[in-house]
Amino acid sequence: MTSPSPSGRGWSPVDIGAAAAVVLAVGGVIWGPRLSGAVATATGALQPVTVMVDVRGVPAADPAGLIRSAQAEGKVAIVIRNQPHGSVRISRIQPLERRLTILTPDGRLVSTPDPNQKTFGTFDGRFVLEGQGRRSAGGVVFGNQTLKVGAPVELEGNNYRFSGTVTDLRLQNS
Repeated sequence: MTSPSPSGRGWSPVDIGAAAAVVLAVGGVIWGPRLSGAVATATGALQPVTVMVDVRGVPAADPAGLIRSAQAEGKVAIVIRNQPHGSVRISRIQPLERRLTILTPDGRLVSTPDPNQKTFGTFDGRFVLEGQGRRSAGGVVFGNQTLKVGAPVELEGNNYRFSGTVTDLRLQNS
């Protein structure tokens, strides 16, 4: 007959199986997303994708300084459908000019830059972002979310948080 362990209980095969299941579950949570991303990249499922996001009418004291600051950061955190995607590289930020269109008494349309844009300090810009994605039947999967033109996204940097709209998607190998 075997003597009992000093703690009064030994490891049964059920205990060992439960401990192995916990270790495997923790490993799956930690390594799963990285592994699936690595496998997708290795198999060619992920391709470079360019996403353009337009941000319009955001009050800002110094819109030009905001653009310089965002470009100096070089990346932006992106949230798609309230799900954080992570950060993506900023390729460039293009300032957008607001225009006023006026109908003259003789029936002509005249377009001119909006003088209020400089007076009231609003930020209007197009963020050109670069990341990894793949084509699916429903659009482009970017950050485990299907993304289409017109989809609302949020962009966040050190000094700003913008709500914008996707205006263009381009896969490199399409």
